[in-house]
Amino acid sequence: MGKIENRRTRYDLAAILRENRQYLSTYNLFEQQRKAFRDICACRTSELNGHTCYCNSCNYQRQAYNSCRNKHCPKCQFTKQAKWVDKLQSKLLDCKHFHLVLTIPHQLNGLVYLNQKKLYDALFQAAWQAVGKAASNPKFLGAQTGAVAVLHTWTQTMNQHPHIHMIIPSGGLSDDQMEWVPCMNNFLAPKKVISSLFRGVLCQRISQAIEKKQLNIPEHFQWNRIKNDLYKTGWNVNIEKPISGVQAVIKYLGRYTNKVAISNSRITSVENGKVSFSYKDRKRLVSKTMQLDTMEFIRRFMLHILPHNFYKIRYYGILSSANSKTKKEQIVALMETCMPIPEYEGLSAIEVYTLLTGKDVSHCPKCKKGRILCRALPKPET
Repeated sequence: MGKIENRRTRYDLAAILRENRQYLSTYNLFEQQRKAFRDICACRTSELNGHTCYCNSCNYQRQAYNSCRNKHCPKCQFTKQAKWVDKLQSKLLDCKHFHLVLTIPHQLNGLVYLNQKKLYDALFQAAWQAVGKAASNPKFLGAQTGAVAVLHTWTQTMNQHPHIHMIIPSGGLSDDQMEWVPCMNNFLAPKKVISSLFRGVLCQRISQAIEKKQLNIPEHFQWNRIKNDLYKTGWNVNIEKPISGVQAVIKYLGRYTNKVAISNSRITSVENGKVSFSYKDRKRLVSKTMQLDTMEFIRRFMLHILPHNFYKIRYYGILSSANSKTKKEQIVALMETCMPIPEYEGLSAIEVYTLLTGKDVSHCPKCKKGRILCRALPKPET
């Protein structure tokens, strides 16, 4: 994997939150949102204590504060993302892969926001059931396939937009597990079929949950009327042309994993109670700048804080962990390929950072000879 430049930016999400802590007491937030807000504010500050880095050869030393490690913090995802992308190499098959995006209609946004864990789980399950059932149909692939699924909940302007990205091998394992069945003519299944299955499964799960009174219902939300409207239109399912080669798939999927709603590099100005940030206009394929009131900027960011212990990356079918030692090995043998070993497995975050950037932070930047050692700062008295 090539070196990556870790660029610093002038503007910072944490600083915006720290300067507007009144948001916590002004608005009604879920506990996980409150925790993310506090963690990001405290990240790399004295609130989390820290350590002193010093050279064992000269008098160089510097103080560093600890990271919050919250999965929603834009400062804490750099090496984590790289390690996950590296690990993904051992899970993917050496073949072309389809990229699918399955999106729910905006009429469900309010219901989903109030029931995030349950309905995000349902969204994952509906997406996989739709793809798995369509692929197993003898009219199409007629084989057992798999998927890596990633949940995203935002648009480039941070509006609520729940959707699932799926990477699916262009083939599958025959029912007798004796043959690898490739997709013919780069065709997996019709979009209309997957869309219909996706809509049916998700609507059924929502109906069941509402009947059992398992969901918080928004004010003026009439499910039967909304469901009828949802069945009148096709749901948005996009299937892109297969991506060739494992490295190309990894590079592509790496853009979508371990990311947060906005990175610090996209924030272009903070002044007079307003925040400006860059975004991509997908229709016109150009970069633009949007300006929001600071409170609205924070509100949009808070929309995308996920529930506690929620996994936004999941593996299904022949790519699931349950099949990694059985069907996966059988498929590799049938395809006459090999299973790559992750390059960063067992390495520390500092070691991964060194490999990614080419900067060995264990060497003293002053004397160029000594090694940097660390000792924890004493905890402040309470």
